[in-house]
Amino acid sequence: MSAVANLAADAWSSMLRVLLHYRRSPGLLAVSLAVPVLMVVVFGYVFGSAITVPGADTGASGVPGASGAGPVDGYREFLMPGLFAMVAVNGIMPTMVGAARDVGRGVTDRLRSMAVSRTGLLLGQTLADLLVSVVVLALLAAVGLVVGWRIRGGPADALAAFGLLLLFRFAMTWVGLLLGLAVGKEEAAGQLVVAVFPLAMVTNAFVPTGGMPGWLAAVAEWNPMSAVVQAGRDLFGNPSAPAAAWPMQHAVPATLLWCAVLLLVCGPFAVRKFATHGT
Repeated sequence: MSAVANLAADAWSSMLRVLLHYRRSPGLLAVSLAVPVLMVVVFGYVFGSAITVPGADTGASGVPGASGAGPVDGYREFLMPGLFAMVAVNGIMPTMVGAARDVGRGVTDRLRSMAVSRTGLLLGQTLADLLVSVVVLALLAAVGLVVGWRIRGGPADALAAFGLLLLFRFAMTWVGLLLGLAVGKEEAAGQLVVAVFPLAMVTNAFVPTGGMPGWLAAVAEWNPMSAVVQAGRDLFGNPSAPAAAWPMQHAVPATLLWCAVLLLVCGPFAVRKFATHGT
């Protein structure tokens, strides 16, 4: 078999291994599906009544009533791209914990002793996560439609938005793999998960950056997740608050650039760490 065929076969086997883990752990899949629904309820209904978003009453088109019946509905349209991006960022967590668990239980050492493609094994894990994330994003979109979120751009733009979200999730899984392999202990990886929350919270996902202190707004606007959120709002046609930073003004190119950087940095280092673990 050619090198490409070997890589594809190993990636397929690795992907099935991860998916079987989900099948044997229905609670894990249930949590993955339930969390997005809870986020819509908590942020959309509990926080929505207390947060005012410039332009949320009129929507991205500037037409009164375009985004819903009032400020709360408008906030939900502002919110949903942020929740989509949170799902993408959360790709760090399961892959990081899973990679650390495999290291701690000796699975990584057994896999390394086999004549298999190191890249293929890790690629399979990321592809399995990508399949699960498609289901989670679809469920979250359905819940969003129920609570008043609408896609106000064209179908092609909407598909492009979901494509960017999946690409960012794919990049995040490689970040998670690298961190999990570096940590090497499931318990430590579980504790490291809390470091993901600042990445998700110091962004434009839930509130406009205009109300933040200047230095914090700059950090938020240059956060990779903020570019993904802004790209989603632009492509879905949802309301967004003005921001002057380059990633906010050019959200789609910025998202592609961030994804390329993360993949080019974390991908090779993760493969190298996997191949040299314990040596």
